[in-house]
This record gives sequence, C-alpha cells and structure tokens, in this order.
Amino acid sequence: MNNDYNIYCDESCHLENDHQDVMVLGGVWCPTEKVREISKNLRAIKINHGFKTSFEVKWTKVSPAKVQFYLDLIDYFFDNVDLHFRALVVPDKSKLNHESFKQSHDDWYYKMYFDMLKTILEPHATYRIYIDIKDTRSGKKIRKLHDVLCNNMYDFSKDIIQRVQMVKSHESEILQLTDLLIGAVSYINRGQFLSAAKRKINNRLKERTGYELTKSTLLREEKFNILIWRAKEIEEQQ
Repeated sequence: MNNDYNIYCDESCHLENDHQDVMVLGGVWCPTEKVREISKNLRAIKINHGFKTSFEVKWTKVSPAKVQFYLDLIDYFFDNVDLHFRALVVPDKSKLNHESFKQSHDDWYYKMYFDMLKTILEPHATYRIYIDIKDTRSGKKIRKLHDVLCNNMYDFSKDIIQRVQMVKSHESEILQLTDLLIGAVSYINRGQFLSAAKRKINNRLKERTGYELTKSTLLREEKFNILIWRAKEIEEQQ
C-alpha cells in the first residue's frame, strides 16, 4: 500500500485586515504516484472544452459560458477515488480576540493550518505539502509552517512531513482544483448567491456530497471534509 501523499493547499481571505469576515484554508490530497495521471486527466478536460492546457482554473473565472467545464471538473474530483478535500472555515474573523490569547494573527494562522491538516496526516505516512501563498512574506511563512506542523506531529526529524513548498497555481493542475473547491466553500459560507453559474457549482457540490457545506462534516469524512471553526470565546458565549 502506498503511503506517500501530496497535499495541495490554498487559502482565501486569510489576512487580518482584508475587510472579509469569512476565511477558508483547504487542501486536496492524493497518493504521490497518482499525481501525474490526475494532472494529465485534468488537462484533458481543459482540451475537451476547447481550452489550452495552460488555462488556469480559478473560482473567480466561473461564468455561464464555462459552467459545464467547471461542473466536469467537480465530477472528476468526486469520481476519482484517489482525490480528497479538506477545508477549515472561519465564519467571522472580526470576532477573533488575539490579545486575550496572547497571540498574533500569524500565530493563530499557523494553528489554523495545523487544525486543517491534522485530520489528513497519519503518523505512518509521508507527505509533501505544496502551498499557493500570495503575500510578500511567503518564504518565511513556509519555513515557519513546516516547523509548526512537524512540532505538532512530534516529527522533529521531518520524516513524516518531508516538504512544505511554495508553488504557483498555474504550475499545478491539482492546486487549481483546490482553488475551485475552496472558492465554492467560501462563496456559500458568505451567503453569496448572485452568480447563477456559481450557484450551479455549489448545487453540484451539495448533490455529490450530501452536505449543505455550511456545517462541519463528521471528523472522519474522507472525500469532502469540512470543519466550521469556532473560537473558544465565541463558543463560551453561545
């Protein structure tokens, strides 16, 4: 049994003062030995719809003219047993109180990344994590994230999490798929329904998952796993 996996991660509205309440961190993972085959299949879907293989799949590009293309990508994800998705959704960043917990926003960000990934990671497997980080401190954040993940896994020699590396989304078909799924989850958790094309994508996700996508799934849900994260101070008030 293959125990080597690649995880392709992306993030939406993770900055502290970006005037967006909902934050999503997420990742698509698959066995390392399947990456080439999956990437080839995703490029074939592009070609079948008249796109060049260099066309970059992004949630922001979903439109009525392209909706069937994006639906086909969603169906490919669900029909491929080797592909899995996990997302952590923070419904309202404005309610965070970092000062009370003696932490910076960056400290909290790394904790959230671990919370998103910990359900994926197994102690007897190895992982290479590829992240599309878009801000100016990407290199430093990658190194820090690798250290935080390994320390939380007691993986001090980095035998389990072997690599955490930046990658540009246009270089990875699977990372583009991650962007699409994160965008869809983020869209529905913001309560945004203005785009008919994006509603069709979200309806297909609901149909294929059996979930509303605004509540946490079971912890061991392996195909499409969602955690709606609530800060402790919020939970104590409810």
